[in-house]
Amino acid sequence: MNYIAMASSEAGLVKQTNQDSYFAQVVSGARGKLAFAVVCDGMGGLEKGEVASASVVQAFRRWVEERLPLMDQDEIDDQSIRSEWTEIAVSFNEKLKRYGRENQLRLGTTLTALLLTDQRYYCMNIGDTRAYELTDRLTQITEDHTVIAREVELGNLTEEEARTDPRRSVLLQCIGASEEIFPDLFFGEARRNAVYLLCSDGFRHEITGDEIYRYLRAEMCLSAAGMKQSLDALIRMNMERMETDNITAVAIRTY
Repeated sequence: MNYIAMASSEAGLVKQTNQDSYFAQVVSGARGKLAFAVVCDGMGGLEKGEVASASVVQAFRRWVEERLPLMDQDEIDDQSIRSEWTEIAVSFNEKLKRYGRENQLRLGTTLTALLLTDQRYYCMNIGDTRAYELTDRLTQITEDHTVIAREVELGNLTEEEARTDPRRSVLLQCIGASEEIFPDLFFGEARRNAVYLLCSDGFRHEITGDEIYRYLRAEMCLSAAGMKQSLDALIRMNMERMETDNITAVAIRTY
């Protein structure tokens, strides 16, 4: 499998600081190429969200540089990814809580990470930063850890009501601001001629799934330049519709 990876990020219309952080890389491994991406959305309602998001992204970057080559010499498997990624997330939940106590701050971040191999995708999320797969349709891989998602699941809200509910950004858990965290992990078949998208919630509030698919389906992402153009167009669309949050998206195209 081969990959094209591209990212785009904006602070948005209101915020002085972009508290989103991201990293994406295509890696030449022992068994072929691999692609990795991570997006973290620092909590805008808390102090130093950018510190929280950047520190977690840096930890996963180190994992890609130091641990992934060793894992790739053998067979990458679901349990190894679950164990190592969960250890990073739980460790940084404790580190950020301790940093916050020592500096009298409250800080936290979401996390969504994705690894693509020839056969499989591995995905983890905490919070409401999403991962999508675009094939002949747009499919959400992750599940939001939000009050609204829980209310929809319980049947107390419709999807339409959820879009405008003032609680839509209230998280059930995030790294650094939760006593305990319980990451979700998702595993599946990696598809050729597909696009995998990771995005902070600011990227999707003001645009529809149909618009995401129209701009980022595989035939619109035949080159890095084309992919960047599509990501930038969707970010501009969000800002034209007065999105006030930070806006970040990372896309990986397989071929």
